[in-house]
Amino acid sequence: MFMGEYQHNIDAKGRLFIPARLREGLGDLFILTKGLDGCLFAYPCQEWQALEQKLKSLPFTRGDARAFVRFFFSGATECEVDKQGRILIPGNLREYAQLEKDVVVIGVSTRVEIWSASGWENYRAKAASSYEEIAEKIIDFDLGF
Repeated sequence: MFMGEYQHNIDAKGRLFIPARLREGLGDLFILTKGLDGCLFAYPCQEWQALEQKLKSLPFTRGDARAFVRFFFSGATECEVDKQGRILIPGNLREYAQLEKDVVVIGVSTRVEIWSASGWENYRAKAASSYEEIAEKIIDFDLGF
């Protein structure tokens, strides 16, 4: 399980240090893709395969399903961790998530998310104001709160 929030910098070549606690779960080779809300999603290969199976079951006759699958898979790339614990984030993914210098890496249960520091701060501020309201809405999912 992934959790925690880590502040890091991305260098001019697009290399980002992945915290050791998160690297352990991701492995030396993992999948990075365009996420939701303007961030990147990183999945261990096993989790990616399970997600891929679920996405394969979406009805290809529905335009919204096709669009999501295209977007999700077209942005996906294999990332390999170097000896310094860094990954190289391709330019198209850096551009999508607006990664320039200050980056926040967070653990979110089954995946890792990579955010621009400003994007994360904006998202967090907006979500924090409705945190309790969201909790009330998801209470029907029997999460044990």
